[in-house]
Amino acid sequence: MASPHYQGEVAFDAPGAGKPCKTWYKIYGDLESQLGPALVVLHGGPGAGHEYLSPLIETYEKYNIPVIFYDQVGCGQSTRFREKMGDTTFWTFELFIQELDNLIDHLQLRTKGFHLLGQSWGGMLGGAYAALRPQGLRKLILSGAPASIPLLAKGSRELLAALPEPARTTLEECDKRGDYESEEFQNAAKVFYARHVCRLDPYPDDVVTAFNNLKDDPQGPSEFVIIGSFKDWEGWHDAHKIGVETLLLNGRYDEATDQCIKPWFTHIPKVRWVTLENSSHMAHFEERDRYIQLVGEFLSDSA
Repeated sequence: MASPHYQGEVAFDAPGAGKPCKTWYKIYGDLESQLGPALVVLHGGPGAGHEYLSPLIETYEKYNIPVIFYDQVGCGQSTRFREKMGDTTFWTFELFIQELDNLIDHLQLRTKGFHLLGQSWGGMLGGAYAALRPQGLRKLILSGAPASIPLLAKGSRELLAALPEPARTTLEECDKRGDYESEEFQNAAKVFYARHVCRLDPYPDDVVTAFNNLKDDPQGPSEFVIIGSFKDWEGWHDAHKIGVETLLLNGRYDEATDQCIKPWFTHIPKVRWVTLENSSHMAHFEERDRYIQLVGEFLSDSA
């Protein structure tokens, strides 16, 4: 039986958009009757959409913590901006932080409080937002979330170098040519994805949806080719400002390697780090029960 949920939209005045905008959201649980904080989930990409984080519905089902999903502007059921493709003055952290603030205020989460869970890019956003010490934030979870894009890129190069042939050479040659669209590149990239993005075969339907979302309105050509506004981002510089308890999660085979997670661990004052031994970047599917247990117990612990 499906969990009860409802969905809605909130108007968002996106800076520089030049048109009316909206953020679409879906909530599992009853925010009005709930006494404690809800969990706001920040998806990856940018542009992956909320669907692939569906296992987190179990945080409500098993721990009675309301869960709020939303599609960030630029993807899913929120306002699209295909006309802004590649516009680094538009796609900024400030845009997504203002959108998150707007959603939190609309749902009146400040008084009861809220938790954040950000996965991949969503964790970058969550870390940057938490460093602003927003009113109402209680706990933070950063899942497969790099603290440094240069360190993420360094780790990706090392993972690529360790791929079997012919995938390794194919990806190196395609990168030199700037060829990220050919069937040759796509087939070789699947080898990387199967090792470091999602180790399940076949992919869960919701993960396939995320990849399709990214193809429909992409921010970059692949998981390991980094372009755009955030390619030089070093979020750990502000990590010492994060005042709430924080849980770091990544997989042993994660494309978000330990070296790009470690700066969070070094600089966030109240932090715990758990690596899931049989997972890559989609630990919430690959070790679903363990992942939900870690999330639920961390958020339920009032110590």
